[in-house]
Amino acid sequence: MKNSKLVWLLSLLLVVGLFLAACGGDDDKEATKDTDEKEGTTEEPEVVADEDQVLNLIMTAEIPTMDSALVTDAVGFDLLNNVNEGLYRLSQENIAVPALSDGEPTVSEDGLVYTFTLRDSNWSDGTPVTANDFEYSWKRAMNPDTASEYGPYMMSGVIKNATAISNGEMEYTELGIKALDEKTLEVTLEKPIPYFLSLMSFGTFLPQKEEFVTAQGENYAKNSEALLYNGPFTLANWDGTGLSWQLLKNEQYWDKETVKLTEINYDVVKETATAVNLYTNGEKDRAGLSGEYAMQYAADPELLTELETSVFYFKYNQERGGEKTPLANVNIREAISKAFNKEDLASVVLANGSTAAYSFIPKDFVFDEDGNDFRDANGDMAVFNVEEAKAAWEKGLSELGVTELSLEILGGDTELSKKMDEYFKSQLETNLPGLTITLKEVPFNVRLDLDTNQDYDIQVAGWGPDYQDPFTFLSLWETDGGNNQMSYSNPEYDQLLQDINGSLAQDIPARWEAMAKAEKMIVDQDFAVGPIYQRGLMFLQKPYVKGVIAHPFGGDYSYKWAYIEGK
Repeated sequence: MKNSKLVWLLSLLLVVGLFLAACGGDDDKEATKDTDEKEGTTEEPEVVADEDQVLNLIMTAEIPTMDSALVTDAVGFDLLNNVNEGLYRLSQENIAVPALSDGEPTVSEDGLVYTFTLRDSNWSDGTPVTANDFEYSWKRAMNPDTASEYGPYMMSGVIKNATAISNGEMEYTELGIKALDEKTLEVTLEKPIPYFLSLMSFGTFLPQKEEFVTAQGENYAKNSEALLYNGPFTLANWDGTGLSWQLLKNEQYWDKETVKLTEINYDVVKETATAVNLYTNGEKDRAGLSGEYAMQYAADPELLTELETSVFYFKYNQERGGEKTPLANVNIREAISKAFNKEDLASVVLANGSTAAYSFIPKDFVFDEDGNDFRDANGDMAVFNVEEAKAAWEKGLSELGVTELSLEILGGDTELSKKMDEYFKSQLETNLPGLTITLKEVPFNVRLDLDTNQDYDIQVAGWGPDYQDPFTFLSLWETDGGNNQMSYSNPEYDQLLQDINGSLAQDIPARWEAMAKAEKMIVDQDFAVGPIYQRGLMFLQKPYVKGVIAHPFGGDYSYKWAYIEGK
């Protein structure tokens, strides 16, 4: 876990602070953690930084989009967190604190109306950030023509009228947000949401300047010149598809005195060997490790490790091209979930600090008031068991009236992804007679498109939490839910979700029990998804890199406080 354990009190009325994550991330993204600096204060430390404040980093995936209304991936949210800023941002202690909001808002007695006063701040073109920039951006995210996934997902049930807008019952212009004047923003909620201010640091709630977006038209956010920035850095030299880009210190940023780095240079590198060579040659300041490289550098003093709250799993698509797939059969899904050795995958194939996952909710994520980890509620599920896998497989084949099947696994195109997919192919074909696996390895943005269009059989997918509650994982599989591009539907599961955030919202033990029941249903009864591993990170980082803040939620990293010292 990236922070010390947090006691989670099981009620949404008690969820505060650490919230929000970039979701649907790439399966072996680069990562970092400066543990010493992470435990500092929100006040800018007195540091003697080197004159050359340039950081050189690696990304393992391209940027799918930089439009805050459309972004759904870890890379996009990570960069948006550093080039833009909303009403709040996560601090060095991972607490949501006022950013463009000039202090705390005023709140009505019924807890429904928040009135924010904006601080003086500018866009990168020198024009002021106004309340209308927030109203326009949020409503644009709810406009059906924008086709935002996260707008409806994050705002429904939170912002007034968002649910009705999502259901096509009301126009997006009726969303409960209004600019009272240039400096005053009024937000009306659907119901009291005690954790609402934490949501304000999430990328979907960033502002956008209407005049600029309109002028750019279809070109908006397609390259670094077709964007405006109001955060610590600006994006430069990104052509929309390239494998390199830069972040440059934003001289228009309201808190620019805090920012020490003048330049961050990114290159997309998908092979671990190349990344390590660039690191050892001094061309890059961090490099993610896996497999043989993780073992080779296990004793290196520059090695850092970290267990994330992201879980990776098989998505079993039950309908493709308008027709049911063999994966609509629960026994076929059970067989695949139990037919591969997760421990060997984590320790031998990944070898990067990841651990085998036997549940959908990660460990070290949420705890009850007695310190019990939710991960322990159901124990191990979908455990590797060749005998049980074969029995389910034979039963499924019989029900389908066939003796063999061909299925496709959709995965990433990174070196680690390819190794993992080959392992799946070997294990599944060996342990399930009559199964032929084909591998489809594509760039991350292509996988996102195939997922959205439900054009796959089995997909290696990942999810990082949007807030510190099991519901952020469980809500994915609601019938017609935002991430349920696999045609899973169970009325009993849907009812559980309604109860968890409805009638049971303040009944702590009952809500915990309902969430555990829901998790068991999707993992060990319906086998809707097949947990694979909880992502761990092993990486090399130069000792002169200081002050990088790793977030357990929201954009993965902040470089606002980073600096170079002792190079």
